[in-house]
Amino acid sequence: MTRAAPEDPRAARTRARLRAALLAECAERPLEEVSVAALVRRAGAGRATFYVHYTDLEDLAVDACADVVREAVEALHAWQGRPDPVRAPAALPEFFASLTPHLALYRRLLTPGGGGPLGLVLHRDLRAYSLRERERAGAADAALVASAVAATFAGVLGDWLHGLLAGTPRQIADEVWQLLVALHASR
Repeated sequence: MTRAAPEDPRAARTRARLRAALLAECAERPLEEVSVAALVRRAGAGRATFYVHYTDLEDLAVDACADVVREAVEALHAWQGRPDPVRAPAALPEFFASLTPHLALYRRLLTPGGGGPLGLVLHRDLRAYSLRERERAGAADAALVASAVAATFAGVLGDWLHGLLAGTPRQIADEVWQLLVALHASR
């Protein structure tokens, strides 16, 4: 997620403290059991401050997990030259492995099939990146393929997080990579 305008450094620090507090709380209990009171106490902020920045805990959770979206987009584009059609770039299995510490939170925000609030952010950002890259390359049907790439990756990720797809981070990375390479080559 990117913000349109430069932000006040104090507001950025406050949001960073709230994000860190939420991740710490969610390491101890499910998001549904986290209270705003416990969160702001851990963050050293006031309740009113929380509501200046976020509408609710889910809004904060999506913001706290937005780095996952950036990491996913970067991992999918972490190759130079001609991509290996079988083996994903090293950043992609590393990305899948990095999800383990907050697995329950990611499952809450990214539903099977790639839906949920984090799934929407992932789809939007990945589609925008893919569309830019395909348009820059002059590829045919750039919008169609960008949508297919974003939906495929978000769907596979959501299904893997929820145990609907089996495989180690390396295996699932290679499998989704092969699908994405095929999508790019099909048009």
